[in-house]
Amino acid sequence: MIEIKKVISEQDIAQTAELAREIWTDHFTPIIGSAQVEYMLEKFQSPDAMARQISGGYEYFLAVVDGKNVGYLALVPDAAVASLMISKIYVKKDTRGQGVGHKLLNFAISVCRERHLNSIWLTVNKHNADSIAWYERKGFENADTMVQDIGNGFIMDDYKMVKSLGPRKARREASPPIE
Repeated sequence: MIEIKKVISEQDIAQTAELAREIWTDHFTPIIGSAQVEYMLEKFQSPDAMARQISGGYEYFLAVVDGKNVGYLALVPDAAVASLMISKIYVKKDTRGQGVGHKLLNFAISVCRERHLNSIWLTVNKHNADSIAWYERKGFENADTMVQDIGNGFIMDDYKMVKSLGPRKARREASPPIE
C-alpha cells in the first residue's frame, strides 16, 4: 500500500532531500549533466532550500511503501489564478511502474479539486521524453516552452504542461439544473 505523508518536521525534510539526491543523481545526470544536477540539488532540493520553500507556501509530501520513502511531491497552490503547480513529482527508479507516480498525481488532483482550482500544471525538461509521454498519457498538454536562467551558467529548458480540471466545482453547484 502507498501512503502519502505530509512533510512537516526537520527529519521529514532531511529524508526528502536525501531521496531527492538519489532520484536526481540517477535520473537527471544523463539529461543535464552532473554539474547542473549538483547545483540544482543544492539550490532547490537541499534541506535548507526545502525548508525555505515550505515556509513560503510550498507543500511537500512523501510517498511511503512498506515504511520506505519511494517518492515525493511538492505543490504550490495559487488561488488567484485558480491553479495548482506541481513543483516536484519524483519516484525512485526501482519503484517506477508500481503506481506510485499515479498515486502522487491523483493526490495532487484531489488537492486541486478540494481547493476548487481549475487546472494543474508543471514544468518538465524538454529532453525528458519518458516523463513527457507519461504526463501526456495522464491528460496533460504541452502549453508553452519555458527557458529560465537559474544561475551559475545553467538554464532550465522546459515545457509547461497543463491539465484542465474544468470550472470550479462551487460554480457548477451554484446553478440549478434546467428542467
